[in-house]
Amino acid sequence: MAKLGLHKQIVGDLSLPDSSPFAKLLGSYIQSKSLLDIRRLHVRIIKSNFASETFILNRLIDAYGRCGSLEDAGKVFNRMPQRNIFSWNSVISVLTKLGYVDEAAGFFYSMPEHDQCSWNSIISGFAQQDRFGEALFYFVRMHREDFVLNEYSFGSALSACSGLKNIKIGAQIHALIAKTRFFSNVYMGSALVDMYGKCGSVSCGQRAFDDMSERNRVSWNSLITCYEQNGPASAALQVFLRMMDCGIEPDELTYASVVSACASLSAIKSGKQIHARVVKCNKLRDDLVLGNALVDMYAKCNKINEARCIFDRMPVRNVVSETSMVSGYAKVASVRTARLMFAKMMERNIVSWNALIAGYTQNGENEEALRLFRLLKRESVCPTHYTFGNLLNACANLTDLQLGRQAHTHVLKHGFRFQFGEESDIFVGNSLIDMYMKCGSVEDANLVFKTMMERDWVSWNAMIVGYAQNGYGNKALELFKNMLASGGKPDHVTMIGVLCACSHAGLLEDGRHHFSSMSREHGLVPLKDHYTCMVDLLGRAGCLDEAKNLIETMPMKPDVVVWGSLLGACKVHRNIRLGKYVTEKILEIDPSNSGPYVLLSNMYAELGKWGDVVRVRKLMRKRGVIKQPGCSWIEVQGHVSVFMVKDKKHPQRKAIYSVLNALIKQMKRAGYLPDAGDEEAHEELATSAAVG
Repeated sequence: MAKLGLHKQIVGDLSLPDSSPFAKLLGSYIQSKSLLDIRRLHVRIIKSNFASETFILNRLIDAYGRCGSLEDAGKVFNRMPQRNIFSWNSVISVLTKLGYVDEAAGFFYSMPEHDQCSWNSIISGFAQQDRFGEALFYFVRMHREDFVLNEYSFGSALSACSGLKNIKIGAQIHALIAKTRFFSNVYMGSALVDMYGKCGSVSCGQRAFDDMSERNRVSWNSLITCYEQNGPASAALQVFLRMMDCGIEPDELTYASVVSACASLSAIKSGKQIHARVVKCNKLRDDLVLGNALVDMYAKCNKINEARCIFDRMPVRNVVSETSMVSGYAKVASVRTARLMFAKMMERNIVSWNALIAGYTQNGENEEALRLFRLLKRESVCPTHYTFGNLLNACANLTDLQLGRQAHTHVLKHGFRFQFGEESDIFVGNSLIDMYMKCGSVEDANLVFKTMMERDWVSWNAMIVGYAQNGYGNKALELFKNMLASGGKPDHVTMIGVLCACSHAGLLEDGRHHFSSMSREHGLVPLKDHYTCMVDLLGRAGCLDEAKNLIETMPMKPDVVVWGSLLGACKVHRNIRLGKYVTEKILEIDPSNSGPYVLLSNMYAELGKWGDVVRVRKLMRKRGVIKQPGCSWIEVQGHVSVFMVKDKKHPQRKAIYSVLNALIKQMKRAGYLPDAGDEEAHEELATSAAVG
């Protein structure tokens, strides 16, 4: 009513002493975003004595700009009989707020003179449009031309450093701020913590926070987010507790960051406590960002039912909410439910696709992961590094070299160079190496390794382990030396590859040296897997007693795998005495394991001790131990055929057994005599062939 009365007074009074009533009314119209009222008032101004007054025309430009009418603002500016620096600043402010930063820059260069406001507007405009490099360019020019920098200049510049993740320039700006009165400003302190956090420097962020004489909720939120995004996530929870102790009331951003930290830590207990606090706060219950964080937290903690309850109660959902559910279902091996959720999504992004593809790969449904990738390509969705990582993982799991090479072609088409950066694609190169090594194509893996722009420790490990697994022990050891020479530091995986390489190449002394060097030279405590590798190496070399002593002096309890490695060596070297001892050790751990019985039985058979063979077999039957039948498979023209002992299910079984029978006869005519330990298997094969 007051606004209406003022409007009538202005319309009816043609002899106003000054233009302040017009300015006041324009302010109210800006608040209500009433463009029509501004235009009506503009008509009234034209009929008044203030039609040419620079002050009120500047206010009109600002009003039109704030209501989104760039055209009207431009007309007022162009028709002004006289302009001052505020006129130019008003136009630049309008252009930057509406996103026309290039046009604003054009006006900026046309200005007869600049002031602090002009510079701040242009710096802020570029920063808000994510054109961070240009924002810093104008900031540097402003400083060079000796204009006074204030909290708005510094704030926009720090925002640009955050966007570029440029900690070097950020630190220089921090040094400038330290020389001004803004150093203790809570707004500046919060911006510095935020900048350091986004640049990944937790220590600098913490130091900037500690230097603040006054803190508010934004300051605490910035530090919590800094730890949540960079780690350790546990520190984010500690900062949250300190914030509560200081009496600062959390908001939705605080809770969202802390809940995300709980998700990273799988800290379900803390997550539930924070969820309970959220439920008690009415204004936060329906917040979309916080709801998404809670869904994601429960999903990552494998509490998919709780995640679904929150999801179903959310009044508004978006692609983030739905993607979290798809990822959650996939993680708990409910890939069918994940696929149904994915199919119902109104909007999908590449994160949604990646979540489902990863779910299929992680649950062993590699063929479905590949089909989903083909569907993604048909729908013209642009894959990312994570898409290709999962795709190559699926090819590696299937050991399908042809598909792997096709995937490699897609990787090359997307221009990945395997280097560090804002979105590092090193792991795609590592996935390619792993895939080629698992498919037995060592040369292709080596080519990828050599063409990578940059490498990390995973790259070296993939090559060393791959060489070892494919029987290239000497090459693995040579590459390990190159890794050390280039300054690379080995980890536990590296040493497993090195010890496996020594084992496969029969390099006993090298193996002993590398095993002892783990703790002496590299600061690595040998794990169970390293002991298993050493037992395998010693066993292959015939050092059975040394292998037995190593097992019995292990700092951890030996398992079936390490004893089984020694038992295999006992069979190779026909050491029945030690074989019996090792068998007893294995059966103490796993009485139902058929492997030790079969190996011991075969060892007796090789020595012609048929009575002992019968005794072992009877003992198996008495204890109810069942030998799992052998299984093999072959792929012919894309179709996989699976075979088991005495298998009668294959549609071409008659032809298969006929060929087997012919081969057995041919082998016998050639004078082949099977090992005594394999006699039973040959008898079974002959019987099966006769029946077939």
